[in-house]
Amino acid sequence: MKIKGFLKDVSGASRVTKRRQAVYDSASDKPAPYDPIGAVAKALHPGLAELRVESVRPASKTAKTIRFTSSSHLPYFRAGQFLTLVIRKDGGRITRPYSISSAPFETKRADPYVEITVRKPKADGFIADYLYDEVKPGDIFEGEVGLGEFHHDSIRDSRNVVAIAGGSGITPFVSMAKEIRNGREDFNLTILYGSVSEDDIVLKEEMEACACDKVRIVHVLSGENPGWTGEKGFISAGIIKKYSAPDTTYFICGPQVMYDFISGELAKLDIPKRRIRFEVFGQVRDITKFEGFPTEKKDDVYSLTVRIGISETVIPAKASESLAVALERAGLKIHTACRSGSCGFCRTKVLDGPYYVCPQNDGRRGADKDFNYVHACSTYPLGDMTIRINI
Repeated sequence: MKIKGFLKDVSGASRVTKRRQAVYDSASDKPAPYDPIGAVAKALHPGLAELRVESVRPASKTAKTIRFTSSSHLPYFRAGQFLTLVIRKDGGRITRPYSISSAPFETKRADPYVEITVRKPKADGFIADYLYDEVKPGDIFEGEVGLGEFHHDSIRDSRNVVAIAGGSGITPFVSMAKEIRNGREDFNLTILYGSVSEDDIVLKEEMEACACDKVRIVHVLSGENPGWTGEKGFISAGIIKKYSAPDTTYFICGPQVMYDFISGELAKLDIPKRRIRFEVFGQVRDITKFEGFPTEKKDDVYSLTVRIGISETVIPAKASESLAVALERAGLKIHTACRSGSCGFCRTKVLDGPYYVCPQNDGRRGADKDFNYVHACSTYPLGDMTIRINI
């Protein structure tokens, strides 16, 4: 940076302002016919796209892969990101995030598509049950494709990546492995995938077809598997260390119980926090398990006054369900994506009333906390409330 002297440097701002104003004054009063920056932004982030189910196929004995095509442009995404699916069921509008199991290059084919892989829930999953049992070719959905920060970044992440997965948490790593195998990503990926049995490994064939000098697949089975000669038990600190290079970034995706266990195992290895990346947790299944939530109120139902523009609606809201769920049950539209308090799409102003924010999914900025803004997907009523949501 060239220093011209105190007075010249300080007066530089006013000179720039004058020159800018001169450019404004000489410009045409007719709007530009084409905005190239806006066109690029629209192509990358077009908002909701129509997604048509092309096929549904088994991905394991308890998982299915749903392939979507679109009559419009399929948006760009990074391997590891998720899509948010809009599901209209029983008169309501519900959104759910699903990691994309296909690779970005598969949207550039002559017959482009995007895929998610869903697992049959062990308990009542409502939407997961619907997707697993009822969705069929020809069904039409809306969805936003290419959301989230769970992808490799060469500036932020090291060149060596160990991916730790459980259950359907394998999906973003299959997308990464495909992209590496196809030459469109350049980093070393070792996948440690925990399953109970060999016949329930999700996307096994697709994953192992990606094995190459930059992609290594390691299955870890925790159940009784006679004849299995690979890694056994849980993905422990010892197994993680065995497959780690000196400088490694760790990506973790799976159920909450796995997150809790893996966090403890990584702590044993003194890995810097900047080298550990967790996928967003998703909607909390049981808020009563979190410290600070008054479990005696779990069955209480309160009045939630919702202000949208000049209209006002009063709906019931259960203490053990998030504000987002209460709004969806009442048929009130709210924009959600990650369902984990991270993306901020469901940012909501609380005007009155007590509430509880799940500490695990509290992605609010400091200013939001100061001015009583919350993320509806991770906030639970503890009494009658009044909120304002965007039109």
